[in-house]
Amino acid sequence: MAGQKRLTHFSHKQNKNFTRTGMLKTRAGDILTPTFMPDGTRGAVKSVKPEDVAGTGVQMILCNTYHLHLQPGEDVIAKLGGLHEFSKWHGPILTDSGGFQVFSLAKIRKITEEGVTFKDPKTGDEVFLSPEISIQTQFKLGADIFVAFDHLTGLDEKERGRTLEAFERTHRWLERSLAEFQKLTKNMSDDERPLLFGVVQGGLSEELRKKSLEFVQALPVDGIAIGGLSVGETREEMHHMLDYLAPFYDPDRPRFLLGVGEPVDMRFAIEHGIDMLDCVLPTRNARHGTAWITGDKTIHLTNAQFIADRQVIDPGCDCATCQSGYSRGFLRHQFKSNEPLAGSLVSVHNLRYLTRIAESYRQ
Repeated sequence: MAGQKRLTHFSHKQNKNFTRTGMLKTRAGDILTPTFMPDGTRGAVKSVKPEDVAGTGVQMILCNTYHLHLQPGEDVIAKLGGLHEFSKWHGPILTDSGGFQVFSLAKIRKITEEGVTFKDPKTGDEVFLSPEISIQTQFKLGADIFVAFDHLTGLDEKERGRTLEAFERTHRWLERSLAEFQKLTKNMSDDERPLLFGVVQGGLSEELRKKSLEFVQALPVDGIAIGGLSVGETREEMHHMLDYLAPFYDPDRPRFLLGVGEPVDMRFAIEHGIDMLDCVLPTRNARHGTAWITGDKTIHLTNAQFIADRQVIDPGCDCATCQSGYSRGFLRHQFKSNEPLAGSLVSVHNLRYLTRIAESYRQ
């Protein structure tokens, strides 16, 4: 398979330094890049209606293969019309592979060369994922962009010793993911088939990261996913690796940085060649009363200083929450009253904040 190159459906224009703008064509619509996608882990961006997510300028959402495989199952979702009809999100959908759960559920999983066995924390039942099952699941879900199954390990001091193991296994699993993907899509036209992204691992080793990137880019995958960052390392270490990788990317394929969503990190990533990012932070922070405001600062709306504050979250913001005039005082009261509306309203603001960052680089 090495040396083959698949059409990427991606066109781009190089701007200042490594920053670029582009268009990624998917079977569910075109994506302007750079772009940020929120995580709709179980088929929904938590506490925000799909039409309100779209109203923030979000073009694509990410759903989680592992959690949807667990409940309600890809066969049920297929019977209900596939992920787009199931979720009522009719724009492009990217599904991660389940590889993140190899890291996040480390206490309840066992890794072998064949795949990963998880223990369902609710029922105690064993759930098995392999590269083939991950791709089959994403295919049945009806996603528009798949991510190959990978072995993700943390970058804290305890886990760094497993970097080489994860690097090597990720490559073997990528070849298996690609073979299964090609088998399932062989009778589909180029316009109707989904896309596949291969994952780059290698921890904080420049040598391993460069080798991993070269390995992935030698295969006929549609895009490059940078995994294994924002999992325990310092910001300086993450930025160093993004800076190091920037000159080595294939210019003709989109690059997706998994799991990064702090504004300062988004800006750094985009300025170092990244086209796509995802994260749970905008909605998770919002549900706890934290909002971003101009200058990438944060305010905590549960604080007493906002008890009688008539200002909207950010007076310069064009999100629906701020434009509708919801005051900081109102939002604080709703948080203190445990009213879920507060989290939904601040989620809209935070999603718009990150989307606006991406849009600023497209102008």
